[in-house]
Amino acid sequence: MNARTVTSNVTWMGAVDWDRKLFDALIPLPEGTSYNAYLVRGGGKTALIDTVDPAKTGVLMAQLDGVDHLDYVISQHAEQDHSGSIPAVLARYPQAVVVTNAKGKELLREHLPIADDRFRVVADGEKLSLGDRTLRFIYLPWVHWPETMATYLEEDHILFTCDFFGSHRAQSRLYAEEKIVMRGAKRYYAEIMMPFRSFIAKNLDKLESLQIDMICPSHGPIYDDPSFIMKAYREWANGAPSNKVIIPFVSMHGSTLMMVDRLTAALTDRGIAVERFDLTTADLGDIAMSLVDAATVVIGTPAVLTGPHPRTIEIAYLAAALRPKVQFISVIGSFGWGQRVVDVLSGLIEPLKAEVLTPVLARGEPGPAELEAVDALADKIAAKHREAGFH
Repeated sequence: MNARTVTSNVTWMGAVDWDRKLFDALIPLPEGTSYNAYLVRGGGKTALIDTVDPAKTGVLMAQLDGVDHLDYVISQHAEQDHSGSIPAVLARYPQAVVVTNAKGKELLREHLPIADDRFRVVADGEKLSLGDRTLRFIYLPWVHWPETMATYLEEDHILFTCDFFGSHRAQSRLYAEEKIVMRGAKRYYAEIMMPFRSFIAKNLDKLESLQIDMICPSHGPIYDDPSFIMKAYREWANGAPSNKVIIPFVSMHGSTLMMVDRLTAALTDRGIAVERFDLTTADLGDIAMSLVDAATVVIGTPAVLTGPHPRTIEIAYLAAALRPKVQFISVIGSFGWGQRVVDVLSGLIEPLKAEVLTPVLARGEPGPAELEAVDALADKIAAKHREAGFH
């Protein structure tokens, strides 16, 4: 992609990565991604806000061919998909300095070969004049690293947010369309931001006083109407869970599936939404999105030797790491000659601080007593949701 005009003073630069399928060797990217950098020209100085992933350095450098002079490289976040091209930019512009906060400098020095005298450290709220344009730096720690900050272009009311409000989405359109981008934005929030919900809420409050006409993130399209994504973030971070149960499961011989089917029908009859995921084929990103507003998680697993199926161990670990708003947890499943299913999964999900509802386990195929216990679990979940006022 070529550089593209955002305003008379701001140019989008970066790379749209249509073909990348996995991020951090972990996160599926069904819609690809982008690495956004922004060139801001003032009456006297010029700044580049963030760079691109090292694999796309050549794309950024080609876009900079028409830029004769660069004074500042603003590094809002030290992770290398945004900072990795800084050394190449500094080599081309020997007069340019890297502007970041103290923690950002520390992390950049640890990750990249940048000399100490190429840094300018700024404080929270400090301003940098580009002549007729002013950049104000706003610390937004833990979205999702400790050094993260945003940059506010005061005269144009544009907020550059790096990962905050981002989405892993490759598209040719410069601006976000709400109906199209929301799924990718929620997926991005779930996978990357959700473990830091309390910090998200505080940082949203910190932005409340700003007039923000445009949000320019470093992944995904620009929000030329930022109201809907800011509202969504407030709901995802602060809103109550919904009247929803997710059931991630594995069934080796059909017994656990019988219990999952029974629970799905029982919960549906009781007016509760159910989202279920067969862990042999499910996308972890889809599960993470479902966790954003789920009130209850019920893990369905057979026993493998004496423990839970490895795929359910993975999902329990993921849920604990993402720290969703889940209030209730349970386990259903089947075992053969011995089991420590509940013990293992309970240990993994303990960080969620959710209430554990009585598990239902069957030796082999579930009989009438076990299926009735599944119905009783549905009754318990429905009662808990009503008491909590989930809708």
